[in-house]
Amino acid sequence: MQSELCQVVTDLLDKLLNSTKILEEASSSSDQRLVSYGNSVLNATETLVSLLVHKTDTYYYKNISLPSTVEPEGTVVCVNWRETEWVEGSCELRRINSSFTSCFCVHPGTFALIMQTGGSSRTTLFVFLLNTVAVPVGLVFLTLSLLTFIFCQKHSLMINTALINLCISLFLAHLIFLLTQTFLLHIYSIPMLCAVLAGVLHFLFLSAFVWMLIEAVLLFISVKNLTKIRSKQKEVLGCKHLTVIGYLIPLFIVGVSAGGIPDGYGSNQCWLKLDKGFRWSFLAPVCLILALNLILFIIIGIIMISTLRKMKRQAVQMKVMRSDKRLIESVMVKTLLQFVIIGCFWTLGFFTESSDVLKILFLIINSQQGTFIFLVHCVLNSEVRQQYRKWIIACFSFFQQKEKTATEKQKKQEKISRPPSE
Repeated sequence: MQSELCQVVTDLLDKLLNSTKILEEASSSSDQRLVSYGNSVLNATETLVSLLVHKTDTYYYKNISLPSTVEPEGTVVCVNWRETEWVEGSCELRRINSSFTSCFCVHPGTFALIMQTGGSSRTTLFVFLLNTVAVPVGLVFLTLSLLTFIFCQKHSLMINTALINLCISLFLAHLIFLLTQTFLLHIYSIPMLCAVLAGVLHFLFLSAFVWMLIEAVLLFISVKNLTKIRSKQKEVLGCKHLTVIGYLIPLFIVGVSAGGIPDGYGSNQCWLKLDKGFRWSFLAPVCLILALNLILFIIIGIIMISTLRKMKRQAVQMKVMRSDKRLIESVMVKTLLQFVIIGCFWTLGFFTESSDVLKILFLIINSQQGTFIFLVHCVLNSEVRQQYRKWIIACFSFFQQKEKTATEKQKKQEKISRPPSE
């Protein structure tokens, strides 16, 4: 009995230790023969593979061939199972035909083929390239807008704390988003970093919407009394109070979300996870702010129409109130455009999964938020345009004076170095 048991153990060990040799001999076989070896060498199904690898040979690798049926518009990806999900990057797709797919893997594990049927790899590549180009363009215009608001604040009565902080929030959010998507493979391999970046993006995008709401509230208060617009803005809230409100509300939302569902951050795109309804920690505040903004703009429009009718009847006060009226009209149009461009187009995000066209449109519009802000609040602002002219003239004068000084200096040196005439 003991001899029979020893023989069974010997046969089993021999079978296990020689599996590498069998696999090496099988590598030159056809795909059909490779799959037909069975569980003693390769346990293959349409999705998963079980493979024995020599533990001491860390450089040993093996091509794994899986029987599969590829759809005409499908994209096949080799993945391996890590903790709770399938992960790309550890296996490489080597060969594919209508019946078999060959993956190259550098370590043992549980492997599978995932077929993407909802979109093509060309669309994914185009979206990635578009994101790489469009987001930096928006960041450049956000920087120009922010510098304009800072240096022209003394010259414009309607540029306030809300607009400056809106630009800061959008700039940081788009910058972190660009860096995260560019280095996604490296960042995703560090789950804690991925979750932290998702939380920071959550906070920054929410703060941008809160600052939009604050700007709409300030406009509403200003419109209520056109003749006291300049004093009313100072009486509402100071810059410190606005800053606390603008950043404390999104911080509170992020804190409650993280406390309620700690593992809600860190999806495969380093954003909010879609399970457990965690997406509503962002969508619910955004929808609420957009609804409040819409209500405020309707009320502002009604007040503006009523006030302008009264002003037309009061011919005596028309000259006094004309500048305030134009100021309010200008700011209302600009803020309304900002609300539509920056706020309303976020609703496209609800439908991007069902259409590649909407996904591309959503990416273009949201990446160019800085461009729209620059056009609406800088290019269309007469005071800012005048300040731009002064800066351009000053720059030209500076370079002309510098060139003139260099020319005079060169002439003087030539005159000194010239030998005296006989």
